[in-house]
Amino acid sequence: MAAACDLRFDCGRTCLDLVATAGGAPAERLTGPAQLAAWLVGAGLVPRDVPLDAVDGRWVVRFRALRDLVCRVVHDELRDRAADADLDRLNSAAAAGPPPAPRAVRGADGTLARTLCAPPDCAGLLAAVARDAVGLLTDPVARGQLRQCAGEHCSLVYLDGSRGRRRRWCSSEVCGNRERVARHRRRTTVRATTGPADGPVPSAAAPGPARVPSPEPVGPPPEPLAPASVMPGKNFPAGG
Repeated sequence: MAAACDLRFDCGRTCLDLVATAGGAPAERLTGPAQLAAWLVGAGLVPRDVPLDAVDGRWVVRFRALRDLVCRVVHDELRDRAADADLDRLNSAAAAGPPPAPRAVRGADGTLARTLCAPPDCAGLLAAVARDAVGLLTDPVARGQLRQCAGEHCSLVYLDGSRGRRRRWCSSEVCGNRERVARHRRRTTVRATTGPADGPVPSAAAPGPARVPSPEPVGPPPEPLAPASVMPGKNFPAGG
């Protein structure tokens, strides 16, 4: 059987979960009968204890064809409108056979469990998926919740039942995480390419007090004082 991480059941409808088996990584999840049987059980179309020995390569081819048809119709309706020929094919698949009828049986522990009235056949299981697609496309409320994933290179479609209809990705763990990693790398690259130049930037010195020039002298310079003259023959007594 396919590993649990290879199959996704988080798109909100069985037909959309079938579309999710293609695209992304890996590109093809219905690689053989074992993977298809695991998807039928995981999608709830077949109870876990019901044998699926009849599943073979022809079943895989037919389920892949229905998957491609549903994918095309849903995307065309999101953009504008699906081709009439594709709608005819979808309606024919929905009427190709009756889906397997469920039964309630009591187990050994006394609890009720779901089983099928008869072994499931390929046409009936295909009809169950096609009828789910018809119900989705003709329900105005469900159609209003259809969103395409905002992840790069992802074209998956899902029902947005979140509060405020703010869900952006088919899976927060897959496309959402991939977008967060890419955004972190872009920020890191921008910081690396726009960082500061090599070496510290010298800071401007603080200006000191302004020097005031000395005033220039005005007019001619003053004449020097003549030394005091002493009269000859005149003695002055000391101290008096």
